[in-house]
Amino acid sequence: MTQTISIRDRNRRQLQPLQVPERLLLGPGPSNAHPTVLQAMSTTPLGHLDPAFLALMDEIQALLHYVWQTDNAMTIAISGTGSAAMEATIANSVEPGDVVLIGVMGYFGNRLVDMAQRYGADVRTITKPWGQVFSLDELRTAMDTHRPRILALVHAETSTGARQPLEGVGDLCREFNSLLLVDTVTSLGGVPIFLDEWGVDLAYSCSQKGLGCSPGASPFTMSDRAQEKLQQRQTKVANWYLDSTLLGKYWGPERVYHHTAPINLYYGLREALRLIAEEGLANCWQRHQKNVEYLWDRLESIGLTMHVEPEFRLPTLTTVRVPDGVDAKAIARQLLTEHNIEVGGGLGELAGKVWRIGLMGYNSRPENVDRLVDALQQVL
Repeated sequence: MTQTISIRDRNRRQLQPLQVPERLLLGPGPSNAHPTVLQAMSTTPLGHLDPAFLALMDEIQALLHYVWQTDNAMTIAISGTGSAAMEATIANSVEPGDVVLIGVMGYFGNRLVDMAQRYGADVRTITKPWGQVFSLDELRTAMDTHRPRILALVHAETSTGARQPLEGVGDLCREFNSLLLVDTVTSLGGVPIFLDEWGVDLAYSCSQKGLGCSPGASPFTMSDRAQEKLQQRQTKVANWYLDSTLLGKYWGPERVYHHTAPINLYYGLREALRLIAEEGLANCWQRHQKNVEYLWDRLESIGLTMHVEPEFRLPTLTTVRVPDGVDAKAIARQLLTEHNIEVGGGLGELAGKVWRIGLMGYNSRPENVDRLVDALQQVL
């Protein structure tokens, strides 16, 4: 008989109870979860077809309708991170050869380009410098030039902290017989969103930012127009796991087994959404705006400047310019090791040029602003 190697010979730390440092997560996500959400996620799991769990799924759908301001029947949580929900919008809406116009004004616009290309789309792009947004006139010109089947925009560009205005874009898409696909990963729960009023056809988000939950249960929605395109497909959805025709049978009245849902993550998502409903959606948006304006004032008081113009800044994520001669990574590392505060660095074109400070969900509180700015002043 072959003798097993003792785990003590590998790593004694693996035998110790789990110990995780307490951090204040003020980066681009994840954010800290509300204690009620953490408690919910530690609750005993149910079976994924248990009637009580299926009722909880219905509650999640109703609460997602509220926070997204939509009546879309196909509104669910994808069992995966926000990138899975992003891919679900592409997988279900794009057929090979479809012209897809993508507005690229940061890192996650480029991710949409990559995904759409992998599903065989004829991808066209319009671009803006990182930190700027598209005007309605610019979008109209691009739509007239490319005549896309789908227009994809990032509402809240996580890499830049810029908010893309969406008023009027849905009407523009209907004029050109296009679907409007929108990334709300860093806006849902903290930034005003009116999917139905704006005419958004496909949207996705995540659970670990403005909703203040753990990553892994990601909101996804399709309008009737998007569902109609799906039903008229000549080919099957290329991604089995994210096929909404299959997922809809699990989330809908048929309750057909599709996969084992992440039970405890759904518990947490349900409670995170309930807390927003309890606070009131408009109150939640106002809280984020009030606290981020306090953050901007305090950052400016210690000599720092923001990267995005005030009109287009996100209340959930702020890009702060790194002063000349300062090592951005070294400062972020010092905040983490000496003050237990996490902030994000720049991505892509903004690498080394900005810090990304998230003030989302449960973390959007003035005492967190004070703690961060006081620590940042010390390390600078």
